[in-house]
Amino acid sequence: MRADCALNIILIGMPGAGKSTVGVLLAKRLGYQFIDTDLLLQTRHHCRLQEIIAREGLAAFKQIEEDVLCSLATSHSVVATGGSAVYSERAMAHLMQLGQLVFIDIPLDELLTRVNDMDSRGLVIGPEETYQHLYFERQPLYKKYAEVSVAGGGLTVEAVAAAIEQQVCGQALDKGRMNRHDLR
Repeated sequence: MRADCALNIILIGMPGAGKSTVGVLLAKRLGYQFIDTDLLLQTRHHCRLQEIIAREGLAAFKQIEEDVLCSLATSHSVVATGGSAVYSERAMAHLMQLGQLVFIDIPLDELLTRVNDMDSRGLVIGPEETYQHLYFERQPLYKKYAEVSVAGGGLTVEAVAAAIEQQVCGQALDKGRMNRHDLR
């Protein structure tokens, strides 16, 4: 476990950005545990995300997701959130207290090639909305909450994980050096 890294690393970004895949690799690199909040939500409700959305509706799903995010208590973890986590200020405030928020920023054209199972994916999307609409709606929210942004366009998942480790853990190390220097 890296002592010079954030207590928790919370990954945010669009569906298809690679949060879960990168999260597993990053957790292995750091010796952290990995938590996927979409899987937590599915486990608690004993069904897939899309089934919850179809049964409960979008507003209720957002509340259910907020409750799961706000109940999260962990340390030394990489947490992959659902793409819609940024809709809840309360959840984002809780996640910010838990660790460092990292936005995996992937260009829209690349995301569109990755996300081809939108109907089964559990997207929080209205009947008249498109993936492009979600992208433009959410980008400002991801940027608002992110403490670190990693431009992952064109990179492998391994390269994105390495970039996050360098930026987050390098920053933690630099802050530690700065604090020790300030004590002199």
